[in-house]
Amino acid sequence: MRRSFVTSLCTLALALLPAAMFAQTPPAQNPPAQNPPAQNPPAQTQPAPAGTDKPKEPRMSFNAEAGVFLFQIKPDQTAVFEELVVKVKEALAKSDKPERKQQLAGWKLYKAAEPMGANSLYVFVADPAVKGAEYDLLMLLAEGLGPAAGTPENQELFKKYVNAFAAGASRLNLTPVK
Repeated sequence: MRRSFVTSLCTLALALLPAAMFAQTPPAQNPPAQNPPAQNPPAQTQPAPAGTDKPKEPRMSFNAEAGVFLFQIKPDQTAVFEELVVKVKEALAKSDKPERKQQLAGWKLYKAAEPMGANSLYVFVADPAVKGAEYDLLMLLAEGLGPAAGTPENQELFKKYVNAFAAGASRLNLTPVK
């Protein structure tokens, strides 16, 4: 019971973090980041706290050859979650970052026939996984949207997506057995 509560609480906090960060980003800072490609790493530097120049550590990543995330989604929100997944896949496909293309190549998403309690269960498989890469769906979407992620309509979209999650994601790093 306690583990479920802690997991849910952590997931909610992680899921709401992009919305809070983008709500604090002043719109005047966004246009200059669009000019030269060398200055345009959208989600990695924009959400970072003021005064830090280091790239942000991934919140959801793998450190093994393959990995799995288990997502519990509210049963009446499965279409919303699947919409999020489509948008993230589109963002990965359009990305200029080679690691995003690698992530997309190893991406497989399954919906379990059996529920997880009262929720729908989605199984995200990354095989091969890109070690150390960000796999947080909301962060990847924010990166793909770039400066547009902070617009009021996209903030509403993020809130809708956050609401689809019933609990936090469970992560498994997998190593093949020889």
